[in-house]
Amino acid sequence: MHSVFTKVVLYTGTDGRARWREDSVPLDEGSPQARLSALMSSGGMQLRESPVGFRSDFHCTTTPQWVFILGGTMEIGLQDGSTRRFGPGQHFYSADTLPAGATFDPAVHGHWSRQVGDEPLRTLFVRG
Repeated sequence: MHSVFTKVVLYTGTDGRARWREDSVPLDEGSPQARLSALMSSGGMQLRESPVGFRSDFHCTTTPQWVFILGGTMEIGLQDGSTRRFGPGQHFYSADTLPAGATFDPAVHGHWSRQVGDEPLRTLFVRG
């Protein structure tokens, strides 16, 4: 049986704007009771706590990284006005880097993030 893990990806489109897509990561290693992906390298991990009321300005991801929500709720907003929320146990891969040669324009590039609700936002970042 072939299983997959859905990798939610925040990426930069050819027009320089952040977008979402879903990729499949094959889980074709391990055993039938514990399906595993191939081993992925990482460049370190970092924990973060954002207080109630936190909201960032538009920004790009400097180094692609997995973002795992450990507690609270995170909302990500894109330039097109759409938002997406992530709660405990959910994830996304943040890879909306500034296009090569571009100068950051907060009206075109990146995303914003914020804490939602009455619980601080706790996240784990794992660099890809």
